[in-house]
Amino acid sequence: MLIPAAALLCAIPALTSQAPAPHPLTLSLDCPGGDCPLLRGVPQTAGMRSGFVRLKPGQSVGWHTTGRNEECLVILHGAGSALIDGQPDRTFTAPRAIYIPPATRHNVKNTGTEPLEYVYVVAPATGP
Repeated sequence: MLIPAAALLCAIPALTSQAPAPHPLTLSLDCPGGDCPLLRGVPQTAGMRSGFVRLKPGQSVGWHTTGRNEECLVILHGAGSALIDGQPDRTFTAPRAIYIPPATRHNVKNTGTEPLEYVYVVAPATGP
C-alpha cells in the first residue's frame, strides 16, 4: 500500500516530539583519563558540548578548529598557552577563561610544571 506524502509529513512532528528534552544536569569532573566528554549535544543539551581535559607538563591537545562553533575554556588548575593560528601565543595561569571564536584554528599546551586542567564548552554560533 502506498502512503500519501501528506500523511508522512504529518507523522514527522510526532516522531521528533518523542525525543527527550534537555534537562538540568550535575556532572562530576572526576576524570581518570586526559579528556572526558561531559555534555554531548542533542538530546542531552540543545547543542552545547563540553568536556574536562587534563594535560601533563609539555602535553598539548593538538591543533583543531572551532568550525561553526564558539568555544570557552575555563582553566581550573595550572599554566599554559593558547595557541591561535596567525596570532601570538596567549599565556595563562588558573583561574582564567579563554574565548575562541568560530572558524578559529587553535591548540592548548601545558607550559607549566603541574597538570593543566580545564573545562571546554562548545556551542553552535549564531548571528553574524
